[in-house]
Amino acid sequence: MCGRYASTRSATDLAALFEAVDDTDGALEASFNLAPTRRVPIVRVSRSLESRAVSAARWGLIPSWAKDPSMGGRMFNARSETVTSLGSFKNAFKRRRCLVPADGWFEWQKLEDGSKQPYFITYDDGEPMVFAGLWETWGEGPIMTTTILTAAAHGGLEDIHERMPLVLPPDAWASWLGEAEGAEDHLRPPSLELIAALEARPVSAAVGNVRNDAAFLTERVDPVTVRGGGNGLEQGGAPTLF
Repeated sequence: MCGRYASTRSATDLAALFEAVDDTDGALEASFNLAPTRRVPIVRVSRSLESRAVSAARWGLIPSWAKDPSMGGRMFNARSETVTSLGSFKNAFKRRRCLVPADGWFEWQKLEDGSKQPYFITYDDGEPMVFAGLWETWGEGPIMTTTILTAAAHGGLEDIHERMPLVLPPDAWASWLGEAEGAEDHLRPPSLELIAALEARPVSAAVGNVRNDAAFLTERVDPVTVRGGGNGLEQGGAPTLF
């Protein structure tokens, strides 16, 4: 799953990066600790603007047919294995796919003593990360909402958590947005080549509190000892690099 991530680039920077129009109207704020129901940046194809647009969307997809917005709180992730068939997501997959820009995501590894060690997973060279997403509009106004697709973790990331966001490389952005064919080809776990470019960085447990929102949340700390481990993480040592 992906329930927390960081996205700190401004709407202006994102518009330049994705060759898009800034359609956020100042509604975005940089955050090192985004959680569901927060406004997050997405990049979509806007018919009215006839271009790519950087928009602000509430994280947690509300299908257009929903009677009330409460279900959005549960739909912040969509499994890539079922997104084309589930009624909650299949229409958005066909018509409203988007890119979700990020710096990286947080995941918690459960240790043998029952405690958890959070990790920040990011490109080791600091390059921007992009998750595959869907967007919808709901109700009067309307409210724009989004969800992040997930895939089975592999290449070593499964030692932290069994799921991961569906990370898209730059050469997949156009087809995911529908500017080229082949969106369904990306509904598989990211390549080992992409995963090899990621760093899994142990970080402070302070990220567990959504009120904490500062750069230190993404900075490396000494990992907790993994008692009886087997995944190579030792207290005070370097984190596993994927």
